[in-house]
Amino acid sequence: MKLGRLAVLLYAIPLLASDPPAKKPLTPEVAITMRSQADLHFSPDGRRAVAVVGEPLAGTTRKRHIWMLDVETRKLRQFTFSEKSDSSPRWSPDGRTLAFLSNRSDQSQIYLLSMDGGEAYAITEGKRSVQGFEWSPDGRQIAFIAPDPKGDDEEKKEKDKDDARVIDKDDKPAGVWIFDMESRKTRRVIQRPWRVTELAWLPSNDHLIVVAEEHPDREEEVPRIYNASLSDGKMAQLAAPAGPFHGVKVSPDGKWIAYIGCRVDGPSPHDLYALPASGGQPTNLTSESIDRLIGNFAWTGNDGITATIEDGFHSRMFRVSLDGKATAMPPVPVNPRGFDVARNGTLVFSGSSSTQPEELWLAAPGAAPAKVSEFNKSWDAVQLIKPEVFRYRSFDGAEIEAALLLPAGYDGHSRLPLITLVHGGPTGLWSDSIQNWAQILAGHGYAVMCPNIRGSLGYGQKFMEMNRADWGGGDFKDVMAGIDALVARGVADPDRLGIGGWSYGGYMAEWAITQTNRFKAAISGAGMADLISEFGTETSPSYDAWFFGQPYEKPEGFLHSSPLMYMKNARTPTLILQGENDTTDPLGQSQQLYRALKHYGVRAELVQYPREPHGPQEEKHNIDILKRIVAWYDEYLKAPAASAAGQ
Repeated sequence: MKLGRLAVLLYAIPLLASDPPAKKPLTPEVAITMRSQADLHFSPDGRRAVAVVGEPLAGTTRKRHIWMLDVETRKLRQFTFSEKSDSSPRWSPDGRTLAFLSNRSDQSQIYLLSMDGGEAYAITEGKRSVQGFEWSPDGRQIAFIAPDPKGDDEEKKEKDKDDARVIDKDDKPAGVWIFDMESRKTRRVIQRPWRVTELAWLPSNDHLIVVAEEHPDREEEVPRIYNASLSDGKMAQLAAPAGPFHGVKVSPDGKWIAYIGCRVDGPSPHDLYALPASGGQPTNLTSESIDRLIGNFAWTGNDGITATIEDGFHSRMFRVSLDGKATAMPPVPVNPRGFDVARNGTLVFSGSSSTQPEELWLAAPGAAPAKVSEFNKSWDAVQLIKPEVFRYRSFDGAEIEAALLLPAGYDGHSRLPLITLVHGGPTGLWSDSIQNWAQILAGHGYAVMCPNIRGSLGYGQKFMEMNRADWGGGDFKDVMAGIDALVARGVADPDRLGIGGWSYGGYMAEWAITQTNRFKAAISGAGMADLISEFGTETSPSYDAWFFGQPYEKPEGFLHSSPLMYMKNARTPTLILQGENDTTDPLGQSQQLYRALKHYGVRAELVQYPREPHGPQEEKHNIDILKRIVAWYDEYLKAPAASAAGQ
């Protein structure tokens, strides 16, 4: 039968309407809508699990709420509805009450919420914030970490602006307090001069394992592991790990203490350790069997631990026994991050990939994991680019792994402007997850390379140590070798190269523009221009000391690796982005860079973000940063190369 023109159009409309809408490239406005999931905990009976869900950025804060999963029905529901943020959910040992932290009264306090219903109520108070807490094994007490509350005199001085503060002397280090569930009274058990950062209960209910510093005012003070008596507050040292460590957890039978620590003395915690609770020599469980960064871990029984590891761009899960044997768990569809294991072996975890936003997954023993949430369902409409992970050889033969993102529809033949993004750290890494800078830039027609250069995590202890006292040396050569490899492949246009990053990535961008003029545009976010002044003004200089020593005694290394020493070589137009309240890489670092570039007549813009710490927190600032990044590269890399040179 021959149809008329009108009939054809009428028949065509339903077909067109059923086609899925075309996906759109990631935009700055959408990038800030990602919802995260963290701090997962099963109830003692394994029938429910809770998670902290980070809501999309809105205004000046990102709110967090607690959600609850029914394991049998796999249904999720929001459990807390504060106008502010709720976090750190912890089940009572009988599973009838959930304790959590909330800043609904401005200060972070402990709240309790019964599973039988009713309103949440605070059990702590005062002009101070609780930093962490844990239920006692019998459920009769809660131990929490907090400083002394502000007194009336302090409140009055603040109100009257008579608030001069003597550094160290006037500091209030956090101690340990005990809340008794029956009497509803709070008592302090560990006080000044101690500063406590972690705690865990022993099964006896009258002793705690704590991580503490006895003299926090000392510049070189390092934390140690102690057994603390609740009856008299006496501290018995169990171990003094070399270098930083974290994540202290006691085995169910109380015989072992596990934590993530340094193999030698730094620069970052890397391996899983087991320490006898009675004291003695800690055992490194993973240096030989895994030799990869331990991410999260949980005791599974008295003699086994389940852990996530970072292995290059991916994360995997292992079971580790106390004799150091490690067994890889079956692979899962995404990269697992936070997780918990129920007593029956059921696993709940959050996971993502470069093309799959983070969601919650559940796996019964012996069964394949199933996704049980749709927190980021709206991202189904976003065109996410799957990176190509490739390897290349650097100047000394070292193998470097990198991710390459190419624009959708790339023809495979033409040369593209290439932007190299360097991660923070240097003990950081690029992972198989959604990287906003890279995805947005690829969506604007750029090839984007994200290399895990020497010093990165995920490739073993030796690789992590390879840039000690050598910032801007082998690591920078790794960057350039990756660029040369992509030029040789015909992907990158050698006359349209850009570089950028945040923190150490910002430092590497600053270093690059003082070492070569191959880059036509650079972006430094919260970078470092002068490593000596950085050491003297940042909050935690011990990290830098591992790489270079003390600048008062060995200034040569700091000076040699400071971009400021080579600014006369810079010609590359540079965008500088900086939070004004950044204490990790303080504002002065970016100001020094800007002043030096202006002195030598190099095109530069310094954008300062009020109130922002090291990582921007506010909605409009994050959108502004992403838009400026694209605009800066567009100005210099999409215009004819000759027009950008020398500006």
